[in-house]
Amino acid sequence: MRPVFKWNLGARRIDLGRRTLVMGVLNVTPDSFSDGGKFKSVDEAVQQGLRLVAEGADFLDIGGESTRPGVSVAGEQAVTAAEEMARVVPVIEGIKKANRQIFISVDTYKAEVARAAVGAGAEIVNDVSGMTWDPEMAATAGSLPCGVVLMHTRGKPGDWRDLPPEPRIVQVVQHELHETVQRVIGAGVQHDRIVVDPGFGFGKRFENNYPLLQKFEDLHSMGFPLMVGLSRKSFLGRTAGIRFKGDLGPQERLHPSIAAAVIAAMKGAHIVRAHDVRPTVEALAIVDEVLDDGGQSGNPWFDAYS
Repeated sequence: MRPVFKWNLGARRIDLGRRTLVMGVLNVTPDSFSDGGKFKSVDEAVQQGLRLVAEGADFLDIGGESTRPGVSVAGEQAVTAAEEMARVVPVIEGIKKANRQIFISVDTYKAEVARAAVGAGAEIVNDVSGMTWDPEMAATAGSLPCGVVLMHTRGKPGDWRDLPPEPRIVQVVQHELHETVQRVIGAGVQHDRIVVDPGFGFGKRFENNYPLLQKFEDLHSMGFPLMVGLSRKSFLGRTAGIRFKGDLGPQERLHPSIAAAVIAAMKGAHIVRAHDVRPTVEALAIVDEVLDDGGQSGNPWFDAYS
């Protein structure tokens, strides 16, 4: 069984490990790899967020800047903090107005955006850079009443295509995440506010992602809850399409995404980030029944919130 934690989100705490929780992806960007430009107005984005919750999402992860391979981030060509806030803050406010109990995460690496999002009602800051792309982010997170997700990445999206494969990827991810955690704790973020994510696809070449998934349970040695983002990743589409027409496009990756989510949950993921929430929730219900001693210990689908 995976370890159980109580995640400190500031005003609220949530149990992690009793069942697999799902974080629904809500991108309010024109250029995200999977669903960029799909929700062009605040109302459309709010309604989509409410749909994802109705489908079973435990959290919503709202992002206002794409970090797809090749895009410029943390530089002159990046989306400005003002533009990103204009995209995400009204959506957060709209969702909270509709239902204040919904757990909202903001997917950002910018300290200014994190402050504004938490002020609008977000309770989680999900930083794909592990708080390295903005030098103010760690200290800002230390001052905010929220949980944080620290993701591992190698370099920036503009560098990823040229990065060599890493033959010791599991050890490298563990070591560098440990360094990240220590740095962020040193900046004032309490231990019980932290969740870590190995960052599938973020600076990992095709041949690195499968060893990382195969050894995912090794990351429990760090002593933190684990989140995983495998939904619609290109390495899944490349493998699943081998027998057919080649790489599957983002919208064709539902089945491989479900397979990867199931594997990660069986290996102890506490939170699974997903675009396709209802199918993921249904698949993980089966996983959790198996993890719960085949149902011998009772139904794991109780209310995890406290």
